[in-house]
Amino acid sequence: MDEMWSFVGHKGNPRWLWHAIDHQTGAVLAYVFGRRQDAVFRKLKALLEPFGLTHYFTDQWGAYTRHLDPEEHTVGKRYTQKIERTHLTPRTRIKRLVRKTICFSKRRRCMTSSLACL
Repeated sequence: MDEMWSFVGHKGNPRWLWHAIDHQTGAVLAYVFGRRQDAVFRKLKALLEPFGLTHYFTDQWGAYTRHLDPEEHTVGKRYTQKIERTHLTPRTRIKRLVRKTICFSKRRRCMTSSLACL
């Protein structure tokens, strides 16, 4: 599981894409958009319950350690490389996903579809 930052409208309105992938295949199992809060993580965890997952690999963000049992939770970048790699392509193509600066076009066409301006 991991989360990726962006914003809606302006940088004062941050949102995160929380998602979980299958560690073996890389397939996306579930995702949720929301703030970086425990309630949003609990929504993602509820979406994952039907899969019967027995182990989770995450980074060190607090919601993971607060809501996952230690015996079924492994923390570390070594195990999250695949999901971090899925973030790389959008980050290199859509600058507003990279950092909190003005890195996007003000042209109307680009504001409606970031991918159309690539």
